[in-house]
Amino acid sequence: MSSADLLLHTVRLRIVQAFLGDRALTTAQLAAELDDVPAGSLYRHVALLAKAGVLQVVAERRVRAAVERTYTLRLLAARVGPTEAAGMTPEEHSRAFMVFVAGLLADFDRYLAAGAPEFPRDGASYSMGAMWLTDAEYAGFLRDVQAVVQPRFANAPAKGRRRRMVWSVFLPAPELRSPAATTVAGSRRSRVHRQEGQ
Repeated sequence: MSSADLLLHTVRLRIVQAFLGDRALTTAQLAAELDDVPAGSLYRHVALLAKAGVLQVVAERRVRAAVERTYTLRLLAARVGPTEAAGMTPEEHSRAFMVFVAGLLADFDRYLAAGAPEFPRDGASYSMGAMWLTDAEYAGFLRDVQAVVQPRFANAPAKGRRRRMVWSVFLPAPELRSPAATTVAGSRRSRVHRQEGQ
């Protein structure tokens, strides 16, 4: 199974999300967080992720007749690599993006359902903007973002720290005709209409 097929599945993506932020969870703790996923299905997906090396067992203890395992996420294994992403078809990217967006929507719905949201208090926001950048300027922008964000991803859970989900999407805007080309084309159409009307 490819990394994309493994990770970009609705339930498995939610499992990976649950471990983000250097968390260690037992299957029971995970089941409590993903309480809308049937237990049998959840355990199968956890086993699949563990077999693929995305989750790793960091502790085991016997609970009655069963063994309770504690897992953590192996971040490097929880990614679709650039080579594999480059080989994906537009249809595969479309399906993957739909799973990604579905995960974002589900997270937002759970945030709203947890109680009366107060965006400033909670530090929650969503926004969209556009920048005009050359390829070199864009590469510099990404380096700047990484320099600010990457050290904070290394923060361990601690008292006073709240886990905050970060979703990012960078897209080039669809190619538009330049204003000059549009003006020229509009002038031609006007001339055609005038000629037809004569």
